[in-house]
Amino acid sequence: MKDYDINIKIKLAALWTATTFCYLYGDYFELYTPEKVESLLNGENVLNSPVALFSASLIMAIPPLMIVASLFLKPKPNKWLNIIFGLLFTLMMVQIAFESLTPWYGFYVFLATVESILTAIIVWNAFKWPKEN
Repeated sequence: MKDYDINIKIKLAALWTATTFCYLYGDYFELYTPEKVESLLNGENVLNSPVALFSASLIMAIPPLMIVASLFLKPKPNKWLNIIFGLLFTLMMVQIAFESLTPWYGFYVFLATVESILTAIIVWNAFKWPKEN
């Protein structure tokens, strides 16, 4: 059986896709933690203002946009955006993992760890972007 080389752009897009799914699952599963729904209904949550909600939306738009960017951008800006945003999201998720070390948030720590590994792999792959022959 022959194993084919996968284009770096496809690898990066696939990694950002997997990362985005982990973010979505983490936020969805968080709705099942005690008192989460009540805090959403009474406005006592982290995203309790239009500015906070918009800021979170800006941040969380980056991973899905990186799927598209990874496929369509030229190599040089593509490489650097993947390195920059990969590092940024790796650091954010490592911090979130440490802040979430409670019994009810074990799932969140697990997903944050997976996300950190995926974004670190993004950085590594972008850093090692193949040169033209």
